[in-house]
Amino acid sequence: MLEPGNNDELPPIPGKRYFTIGEVSELCAVKPHVLRYWEQEFPQLKPVKRRGNRRYYQRQDVLIIRQIRSLLYDEGFTIGGARQRLTGEDARSDVTQSQQIIKQIRSELEQVLKILRR
Repeated sequence: MLEPGNNDELPPIPGKRYFTIGEVSELCAVKPHVLRYWEQEFPQLKPVKRRGNRRYYQRQDVLIIRQIRSLLYDEGFTIGGARQRLTGEDARSDVTQSQQIIKQIRSELEQVLKILRR
């Protein structure tokens, strides 16, 4: 899962419903071709495809990508190991993802509070 230290270096996820592959690339610090490859390797990653096969990721997809990035780049897992870790954590993932969403919302609220105090 995303450790608090690993998540600090990534920008906060905006409150949008859909994100383009370019936006997700910036939010997760991963190149677009890597995201397309990960779609083939990780069954949990299913962006919506629309006109012209354009990908639109939802907030849940961005959280999964950040989790995959953390497993591969920070914790040193192989693709297969990360895949096993993610499928093994499906039962616990709802709680952890909720915790990640709460952390993200809290961070965004703290930013709003800083702006309001100015």
